[in-house]
Amino acid sequence: MDFSLSTEQRQIRDMVAEFTDEEIKPRAHDIDESDEFPADLVDEMAELGLMGMPFPEEYGGAGLDYHSYAIGLEEISRGSGGLGTIVAAHTSLAGNMLYEFGDEDQKQEYLTPLNRGDDIGAFALSEPGAGSDVPAMDTTAEKQGDEYVINGGKLWISNGSVADTVTVFAKTDPEAGNKGISSFVVRPDEDDGFHVEGTEHKLGDKGCPTAELRFDDMAIPEDRLLGEEGRGFVHALKTLNGGRITIAARSIGLARAALEDSLEYAQDREQFDQPISEFQTIQHKLADMDTKIQAAKLLMHRAADRKIRGEDFIKHAAQAKLHASEISREVANEGIQIHGGYGYTTDFDVERYYRDAKLNEIYEGTSEVLRNTIANELLE
Repeated sequence: MDFSLSTEQRQIRDMVAEFTDEEIKPRAHDIDESDEFPADLVDEMAELGLMGMPFPEEYGGAGLDYHSYAIGLEEISRGSGGLGTIVAAHTSLAGNMLYEFGDEDQKQEYLTPLNRGDDIGAFALSEPGAGSDVPAMDTTAEKQGDEYVINGGKLWISNGSVADTVTVFAKTDPEAGNKGISSFVVRPDEDDGFHVEGTEHKLGDKGCPTAELRFDDMAIPEDRLLGEEGRGFVHALKTLNGGRITIAARSIGLARAALEDSLEYAQDREQFDQPISEFQTIQHKLADMDTKIQAAKLLMHRAADRKIRGEDFIKHAAQAKLHASEISREVANEGIQIHGGYGYTTDFDVERYYRDAKLNEIYEGTSEVLRNTIANELLE
């Protein structure tokens, strides 16, 4: 897609790429080893305007279009999959919830500090018994006077243990199915009854804490309701739809990292008195890796373009995320194969790309659910 990027989009790409090469990549191995939230890198990204890329400047955002946001997230993820998730969950999920469904006061009070990077955002939808089946959630929000009292728990919440603002989904009418779900703004430091039960030990995506949350009689003011009661399920679907574009971007960034490392390694590594890049088998692997990446980019930007134009993009975002997530795993797998035995060690980064890539096929819509979504759109 480089041929069609605007001057501003190329500038964003180059700026974030330079930051990734100079600041993120040198730290990525240590982040993966320690699994600690890289607060200092997040602060540096905030100074560059990367924590509120697609939102208007009036709310502290960078005012970028969705192409530029996807390009920026792709570059961040090329350096660290965990950092890519931190930014995506903060922006595409928590930020978009507030921007799309918050009133003016809520945007000023909660979205602006998110965009400036003063606060970190999280999106609390999934539960132990309610992943893809959202209406099966057990968390409730009962109206009592001028407050809502929330009880329940959430699982798999990216940024959940470090967030200052969490958008939480709960049933305000447990008998109404998906029409009984509402969404709320929760402030962990202010709201008594908010508990972090712990964080998961994961295969990859290190540095982004994935938390289990619990709410015990957590009372929040009624003005923390986002939009109208009963609209939470719609809010979740619309937000996840936009978020899938940026999971495609994370996928592409990881695949590019695997390809770039493999190109370098294949030209340096010698077997049988020549670089392995001279062997046709390796050349074909590299050719297939790049072709898959370029196709994924086109799908991602097609979905972003439709979002910008205000056109329906449900199928397009699902296809972009589905394809990009699967090719990211495939490309990372081939990267390990090209590196041979070295690729299976932590001395080289390709094994990390593989572990980070797998998550793309699971969160914000599993590959199986996305195939259902695409088929439903076709059949309609």
